[in-house]
Amino acid sequence: FTAWCNSHLRKAGTQIENIEEDFRDGLKLMLLLEVISGERLAKPERGKMRVHKISNVNKALDFIASKGVKLVSIGAEEIVDGNVKMTLGMIWTIILRFAIQDISVEETSAKEGLLLWCQRKTAPYKNVNIQNFHISWKDGLGFCALIHRHRPELIDYGKLRKDDPLTNLNTAFDVAEKYLDIPKMLDAEDIVGTARPDEKAIMTYVSSFYHAFSGAQKAETAANRICKVLAVNQENEQLMEDYEKLASDLLEWIRRTIPWLENRAPENTMQAMQQKLEDFRDYRRLHKPPKVQEKCQLEINFNTLQTKLRLSNRPAFMPSEGKMVSDINNAWGGLEQAEKGYEEWLLNEIRRLERLDHLAEKFRQKASIHESWTDGKEAMLQQKDYETATLSEIKALLKKHEAFESDLAAHQDRVEQIAAIAQELNELDYYDSPSVNARCQKICDQWDNLGALTQKRREALERTEKLLETIDQLYLEYAKRAAPFNNWMEGAMEDLQDTFIVHTIEEIQGLTTAHEQFKATLPDADKERQAILGIHNEVSKIVQTYHVNMAGTNPYTTITPHEINGKWEHVSSFQPCR
Repeated sequence: FTAWCNSHLRKAGTQIENIEEDFRDGLKLMLLLEVISGERLAKPERGKMRVHKISNVNKALDFIASKGVKLVSIGAEEIVDGNVKMTLGMIWTIILRFAIQDISVEETSAKEGLLLWCQRKTAPYKNVNIQNFHISWKDGLGFCALIHRHRPELIDYGKLRKDDPLTNLNTAFDVAEKYLDIPKMLDAEDIVGTARPDEKAIMTYVSSFYHAFSGAQKAETAANRICKVLAVNQENEQLMEDYEKLASDLLEWIRRTIPWLENRAPENTMQAMQQKLEDFRDYRRLHKPPKVQEKCQLEINFNTLQTKLRLSNRPAFMPSEGKMVSDINNAWGGLEQAEKGYEEWLLNEIRRLERLDHLAEKFRQKASIHESWTDGKEAMLQQKDYETATLSEIKALLKKHEAFESDLAAHQDRVEQIAAIAQELNELDYYDSPSVNARCQKICDQWDNLGALTQKRREALERTEKLLETIDQLYLEYAKRAAPFNNWMEGAMEDLQDTFIVHTIEEIQGLTTAHEQFKATLPDADKERQAILGIHNEVSKIVQTYHVNMAGTNPYTTITPHEINGKWEHVSSFQPCR
């Protein structure tokens, strides 16, 4: 007990030599209590009279009692009188209260807690079985195990033998005193030589080990806490740096990506737009997902960092300007908006180009079909074949032309479709609109020209038909009148040249009368001749006026004006002779 007291009193720079004598005035007793409790006691009496000593001891006992300790049969007078039994009892009470009572191990305290602590610490060691605070410690291995468990470098536990308790005990006591600052409270020979070592003495000594190692453990814990705090601070700083870098990289990527997504420069070909769509799909499939992960990780890091700082009672982390989570969310929102607009634009452009390609191909097909149909049509319409045609041939040409006009009218829809397609291609900003427009204009101009040529040919055919019909009518009338007139002249020539035989005046008078009557008809006959020749002259006049190329002679008669005139001359010459 004296050694235990001195282990604490030396902290105050004093010692005791005789426990029952040195505590009699109460001064060192009060000092001991102040050292082991860390509290200040009432001011001691400095007088040397008995009453002063009793007052000091009472102050010490009152302090012990204030800590919940019941002092049974221990009075200040016994301590002042140097009663060894009472003094040792008081010291044991102090040891129990201040060295053992506060020990707590796994919901056990005081003696049981100290015993459990010893059992836990020595459990891995062979030949050590701590069950009490007396015979379990006789071989010294328990003390050595406690030291080795906490300071393995101080004892070579493997060389210790159970059958050499003195060496074991002395080794433990010497190492504890030299390296652990635990004074030598026990005597190895007394422990070995006693059947049952003193429990209080063992408990007191072992409690010193507990406090020594628990103090070291607390120091280690404190150091660990400091290291942990430093590690947490370093981790927090690393998280801050990671956040700043991740935020900067993410914002820079967004800054570079948005202009690309906002670029609405259209391409001329479907292949180029399909490549843009493929690039956009690569962006969605390959480039964006890692950035989504980075954004989520950024938010997780930020929230984790703020939680750690809050738990560490540190100020909240404030990122650099423009790098707040809200700033990143705003930038990301802009990216999403640009992305949505870009996707819509791409799909619209692809649909537009698909429509354009379809329309352009349709335009080319219709234009080619139309151009193939119109090939040679202008030359055909400009033919002068009607100039040498007969009336029947003219009628055939007219029917053929009417059929062509029907065909031409049927192609009107195609021309209109071609023009409508060209117009739509222009409205959809087709890249090759100039060539489409030029081709469409050529088709339209040619169509207008075909219409004009068709109308012109119809007029020419109808005019020619009308002229030929007029001539034909004149030919027919000529034939109808020329034939009987020709017969009359032939009959007249025959009558005028006919011989006659008369026997009476009456007969010759009759012939003369008949001749006079014939002679009277000649003016009318001449008028008929003139009329017939006038019909022929009208035909000639039409032919000369309208430059009609006659294919042949009168189809209705072979009697020519020349023959009529010749026969008329005969009739005219035969008449006077007759």
